[in-house]
Amino acid sequence: MGNFSYLTQSAFPLVWILVPAVGAFVRTRRAPSPQQALETWQRWWAIGAFGCGSLWMTVAFLTFPDVMATAIGFDRTPFMFEIAFANLGLAVMGFRAASASARERITIGLGGGMFLWGAAAGHVYQWFANGDHAPGNTVGVLVNDLLIPAVVIILAVRSRRLEATPRPAADIAA
Repeated sequence: MGNFSYLTQSAFPLVWILVPAVGAFVRTRRAPSPQQALETWQRWWAIGAFGCGSLWMTVAFLTFPDVMATAIGFDRTPFMFEIAFANLGLAVMGFRAASASARERITIGLGGGMFLWGAAAGHVYQWFANGDHAPGNTVGVLVNDLLIPAVVIILAVRSRRLEATPRPAADIAA
């Protein structure tokens, strides 16, 4: 595998972070309030990063299992079917998070984090213990596994804090 091909395959998962971040940034440039900007960021992240990214992994593992096995540096196993449906669960949680309360989003982020952070630990272990430098085991997938649930949680905690902050009387009267 050439360097460009390896870099492209390693970096591809970052699209699920970059597209929602750029979309939310563009959409919130003229947001009327910090609360509305935060809500926009949460929805873009929930749908784009968590929902679509996880749905993509579901489709990839179900329809191209040999390609995915090669990408992660393993032989094809029945476990890949389970990974597909674990990702489908994450996709459902991500799409749900788009209209969820801040408290639900924290729970969704934690639930997704348990799977994704565990997967990240597995990738790092395979990387160092077994020299697995396959593009689906390093770089982009690690960044996604770490950041996607963490950002869901951070945005939701920020939202809870904004909800708890008393608004000035002028805002309430409007």
